[in-house]
Amino acid sequence: MTIRILTLSLTFLFSICGYSQAQIYLDNSQPIETRVKDALSRMTLEEKVKLTTAQSKFSSHGVPRLGIPEIWMSDGPHGVRMEILWDSWNHAKWTNDSCTAFPALTCLAATWDPSVSYLYGNAIGEEARYRRKDVLLGPGVNIYRTPLNGRNFEYMGEDPYLASKMVVPYIQGVQRNGVAACVKHFALNNQEKWRNHINVEVSDRALNEIYLPAFKAAVQEGKVWTIMGAYNQVRGEYACHNDLLLNKILKKDWGFDGTVISDWGGTHNTREAALNGLDIEMGTYTNGFTSNVSAAYDNYYLASPYLKMLKAGEIPLSNIDDKASRILRLIFRTAMAQNKPFGSLANDEHHSVARKVGEEGIVLLKNSAGLLPLNAAKYKKIVIVGENATRKLTEGGGSSELKVKKEVSPLEGISNKFGKAKITYTMGYASGDVAYDKVLPPKYNTDSLRTVAIKLAQEADLVIYVGGLNKNSQQDSEGDDRKSYELPFDQNQLISGLQQVNKNIVMVMLSGNAYEMPWLNKATTLIQAWYLGSESGNAIANILSGDVNPSGKLPFSFPVKLTDNSAHAFGEISYPGDSTNQYYKDDILVGYRWYDTKKIASQYPFGFGLSYSKFLYGKAKIDKTSIKDNDVLTVTVPVKNTSNIAGKEVIQLYIHDKKSSELRPEKELKAFQKVELLPGEEKIISFKIDKSSLKFYSDNKKQWVAEAGKFSALIGSSSRDIKSSLDFILE
Repeated sequence: MTIRILTLSLTFLFSICGYSQAQIYLDNSQPIETRVKDALSRMTLEEKVKLTTAQSKFSSHGVPRLGIPEIWMSDGPHGVRMEILWDSWNHAKWTNDSCTAFPALTCLAATWDPSVSYLYGNAIGEEARYRRKDVLLGPGVNIYRTPLNGRNFEYMGEDPYLASKMVVPYIQGVQRNGVAACVKHFALNNQEKWRNHINVEVSDRALNEIYLPAFKAAVQEGKVWTIMGAYNQVRGEYACHNDLLLNKILKKDWGFDGTVISDWGGTHNTREAALNGLDIEMGTYTNGFTSNVSAAYDNYYLASPYLKMLKAGEIPLSNIDDKASRILRLIFRTAMAQNKPFGSLANDEHHSVARKVGEEGIVLLKNSAGLLPLNAAKYKKIVIVGENATRKLTEGGGSSELKVKKEVSPLEGISNKFGKAKITYTMGYASGDVAYDKVLPPKYNTDSLRTVAIKLAQEADLVIYVGGLNKNSQQDSEGDDRKSYELPFDQNQLISGLQQVNKNIVMVMLSGNAYEMPWLNKATTLIQAWYLGSESGNAIANILSGDVNPSGKLPFSFPVKLTDNSAHAFGEISYPGDSTNQYYKDDILVGYRWYDTKKIASQYPFGFGLSYSKFLYGKAKIDKTSIKDNDVLTVTVPVKNTSNIAGKEVIQLYIHDKKSSELRPEKELKAFQKVELLPGEEKIISFKIDKSSLKFYSDNKKQWVAEAGKFSALIGSSSRDIKSSLDFILE
């Protein structure tokens, strides 16, 4: 009865406002394409053009005359950003916009578990829905090419297959809440230095094999509703209005029916923006650098200048009809969606998801002395050293900054787990305050901090070092790249000093990037813990105590030294470029493809991660030794937990092409599976291989090719730890 009365009331309201039942676009029972066509037919040219530009920092226009609402957006991808003022970048200082901080996407990728990615996406989607956001600006899937990239922590690692498998469920989780995911930054935004103008030159093969697959999966498998363009240029055209990327690849080849949104200020030209695939222009600074001028938003490239060109016949009307249709489709999927949920914000369930992602993604890199898991009763005096034990790592980092309802620091989590009475904390090192696009000096004397830390360590039974990078500019932050592969703030000197006075040191490193480890040979225990968000301290404490068995695997390789990395092996023209152009001379050999093909030892390889359990890989089997075009080959391998501790292992399948007409990497990841095994339990893991798993993109033929010949299926626990090799033939 209540629903019926509401329906009658709305019908009456629409009738007195000039609406009628013939206005199909208001009818949620109609197919979206029917509604889009109907709404488009009722709009003026001016109303259509209005849809394509911002009306505030984080919203774009609707059509008030027709009751079509505007679109509201929020930064992600690790949480829903605090409210920003309508017309400036200042925080609005609301009291009801605190969120859950979820772990950074490097940590999500390190879980190697698509089901966890879905939980993550759904939880952040619920928070965005509660905050009445229509578009969440994330996730990011740009490939990890250099460990200096300031924004790597927002992305999903160096391998296109892993990123593809992890991004799809994230999108599905977000969009089930009536919120559009916005996959970014399309494409080749693999550095922050000179990001606003650097022109990237890359082969078709590297583009298709390395840098596009995760975006393609987002579109064709995840059915993502929006894509964000990148700041940089690609082959001489800005990515936010790039004919190759947006028109030919995204919309034509992949069949993307959603909306392309510019990065904020990423638009540079009206004609190119109109013709080369951009749909919504956000954040452009009027007249180049000024803002808040009279009618500023009307001066955007896709606003008054675009309308003028349409009226003059310089751009066909079909162009604006396509853009308006895509934007209407987005509005009907989100702001005007039927039966969309209410969402929820910063509750216990979301904090539980954040903790689970952190626990599943933390990577145990070294445990040679068997210190872990920690036996709390064994140690009477524990010293925790490191600024990151108390620093709020949800602040800073650029647009991924968050205002959180809860953030458990590593110090708090460890103290609660092992007992506050036996724990002493000291900073050991210090960095400056958070400031975007500038580096502030520390407020403390570094030498004094180090001296105190070493003295306390000398008297302790156990030292837990919590260091790494942070979210300051020139660290893991938007806007610029790191200046060095070393740990910042004289940490190497501090760690060396600690190692000289105490052998019982548990190293817990928080970062979204790899770093140099000159102290590694003397280290007995090392944990890569990422940026873990609201439940950081609890997740770390659960791993240290053994309440949770570590199961994360590295989503990118750790080079021994920077010049071992592929982007840096060819000189500055390959990274960071000459400030105008940059040439990806490493081509398809990115990450482990480079190290394994060139036989370069990495500090820690892609896919590596230890456990408190021990796993035994049995003899792998293959069901056939040759396949044809439509055949599917099955590989099986028994994996047994030979310890008395339940644990999870990630079994990885790589393909090696024994002979090819064009260069191929030594191996390529083509399947993986995370499996939980009880003590003494054995499971048979099964993988399917078909012709698509064997293909490469031929620069010569300009198409995907699978050449007949001999291949090997490699089963391993990392790219360098191969347990079985099985040969087969593609006929």
